Amino acid sequence: MRALILIAPVMLVAGCNTAVSPDAASSAAFARELTGKVAGPPQACVTTFPSQNLRVIDARTIAYGYGRTIYVNRLAGPCPALSGYNTVITELHGSQYCRGDHVRGLEPGAIIPGPWCNLGDWTPYRQP
Repeated sequence: MRALILIAPVMLVAGCNTAVSPDAASSAAFARELTGKVAGPPQACVTTFPSQNLRVIDARTIAYGYGRTIYVNRLAGPCPALSGYNTVITELHGSQYCRGDHVRGLEPGAIIPGPWCNLGDWTPYRQP
């Protein structure tokens, strides 16, 4: 009888553990941000601005820009260490983020970043 009493609370606690992942929350917020915007033709490069940073949407998607134009880069595959809380480290050549440039994630408090991943084409989303 005692074993049943101890098991029941453990099952209740385990069943209540349904936290939303940062990537899922970030993806939902990003979908709302793109609402009403229209995708333009993909382009190889986007100009960098000092006041803006690359944002991780999920392990395969990076966004850049705010407001009227948002550029979306969908990587060829998932990139380890890219998540909503991590810092994006870039290997920037010049004043543009271009197809083939390298990015990787750095977890908070870590000193060694994850592996390099290659950027793909940038798709601009603009107000019609």
